[in-house]
Amino acid sequence: MNASGTPSNLALARRILNVSLPLMGTMIGNLVMMLVDRICLARYSSDTLAASGPAVYTAMAIVGFFVAVVGFSRSCVAQAFGRSGHDEAVHQAAVGLTVGIVFAVIQLCMAPLMAMIPFLSSRPPALTHLESQFLFLSAFFGAGMTFNMALSSYFNGIGKTRITLVAGLAGQAVGIFMTIGLVFGRFGLPELGMRGSALGTLAGTLAITGCYLYYLPGEVWARFRRLVFEGGMRWADVAPRVRKGFALGVTAGVANFGNAIFIWVMAGLGAIALAANNVNLTVSYLGVIPLLGLGIGCSVLCGNALGKGEFEQVPRIIFVSLAIELGYVAITAFFQIVTPEILLDPFGLAGKPQEIHHASVATARVLWTYSLAFVFSMTGQAVLESFGITRFVFAVRFVVMWLMSIPTIYVMNQAHVGDADYLPTAWVIGSSFEAAIGVLYFWRIWFAVRRRQNEIVLARVAA
Repeated sequence: MNASGTPSNLALARRILNVSLPLMGTMIGNLVMMLVDRICLARYSSDTLAASGPAVYTAMAIVGFFVAVVGFSRSCVAQAFGRSGHDEAVHQAAVGLTVGIVFAVIQLCMAPLMAMIPFLSSRPPALTHLESQFLFLSAFFGAGMTFNMALSSYFNGIGKTRITLVAGLAGQAVGIFMTIGLVFGRFGLPELGMRGSALGTLAGTLAITGCYLYYLPGEVWARFRRLVFEGGMRWADVAPRVRKGFALGVTAGVANFGNAIFIWVMAGLGAIALAANNVNLTVSYLGVIPLLGLGIGCSVLCGNALGKGEFEQVPRIIFVSLAIELGYVAITAFFQIVTPEILLDPFGLAGKPQEIHHASVATARVLWTYSLAFVFSMTGQAVLESFGITRFVFAVRFVVMWLMSIPTIYVMNQAHVGDADYLPTAWVIGSSFEAAIGVLYFWRIWFAVRRRQNEIVLARVAA
């Protein structure tokens, strides 16, 4: 501590790492589980490989909406914990648990509708049947993920992120084991192919739920029972949370569907570019998914500071978080630029024709531009969420991505149909628009800090 009682940048970095590293570990575990799932489907059959892309992207776009809506509870818990301590954080966690259960039930009821989505396309019947199987079951693991988000918001909001790590690792271990077993019929499990992938994810999700329920303190459940069964729920607690969370959910849906459209636009460059892009997608995840843990940690600490009214701490927290995030990007960028083949070979580059190999390597060497842009857009969104400024997050994402980025990339790609060498340029253009989103988010953070704005208004807990 320095003379004024304000923690030094080194002390602040330790706090950020203490909160963020377990979350980063959880994200890496999620990435490993996702990679295992994609590798299993790729090796099971050509049909499951072809069906996995549309099915997974569609499922995660829908699931991401529900998870994001419920995930706003984390910011409410973080501010309550910073303002008044544990008791008010428990109250906010109980409100979030109620919202999480409601949205999980809604998602379960959507299973038959989700199963019908693939049949709206003109893809071959064999593929749409597989996609339908996956999407039906995705409503079940999606409901589990939504409920888990409500549970994890309590632990993350009060900084107990090691519990999130333990739960995540346990669930990921179960998910990997069950996915391999159920896809290929190993370990005494039935061979289910595409359905096995979804059921393996469901098994891992339920394992995470079990861990959270084990660690969740009884006082959260006691407050939950009081709110639900004893008439303690106040609309003033729920309505703002759902409204602001809904904006985050729509933002997540816009972003996920936008990313899916980006992939399909890349397919317009030709078969070689499509194959090269598919190989690079997984490698791009290596550069961005672990960063999500650092963004959540930054958001939690900013929320704690805002709850205390310490607006001046927010820029310092962001600065130190960015330094750590950029260090990670520098490491991954080194491998993407210097040793792209090592990264690409496990995900489909090995054995591909020379044209695909050339386009894949060239694209891998520019993926760092997206990682760099993602640092600012992701961190900016996470911090704005801690302020409760969610409508601005949605507006910027929608305008820049859907009205500017995607149309621009589509028009430019139409002038390069069949030119796989244009693929790296398309990625750089997309990264530029992502960077623009980050710039706008950081401008809004600066404005909020300067005006001392805090749009999360928490009703105080009755004595």
